[in-house]
Amino acid sequence: MNTTDICDQLKDLAQFLPPSFENFGGRHQFRGEAVTIKCYEDSSRIKETIATDGRGKVLVIDAGGSERCAVFGDMSAQTAIDNGWEGIVINGCLRDVKAIAAMHIGVRALGVVPKGSNRQGQGLCGIAITLANITVQPGDLVVADEDGVLVLAASNVSLIV
Repeated sequence: MNTTDICDQLKDLAQFLPPSFENFGGRHQFRGEAVTIKCYEDSSRIKETIATDGRGKVLVIDAGGSERCAVFGDMSAQTAIDNGWEGIVINGCLRDVKAIAAMHIGVRALGVVPKGSNRQGQGLCGIAITLANITVQPGDLVVADEDGVLVLAASNVSLIV
């Protein structure tokens, strides 16, 4: 089911991210269970998480909207692909746009900067995070396609026909 049909069916139960979350990956449609990370200008927890089994999962990263460095790049995208991640949503920036566009993974982010982040072991995993006034809990359903990115509370997933 696509995002527009889900919005029509569930009305206000389907929360959507603003169009500022641009598509950068070679895969435009993806969906999966949310795995959450909160970090700021530190990709340590991202690197650790994408190295785990991501089948049926979407990594949702609250990087604080930072435009000072990228927390995700082509090497991270390849690791995520190798481990079966469906997609990545970043409240922040990425880099290596040309390479990521050629990869079979869904990636949404706020923007692009060439500078990479530092890794200092900072960040939290598996907590509720808020992106553009939408709270994402671990286990929520994330659905993305050409029309946008939806977040459905895990308790509402059974309502999708």
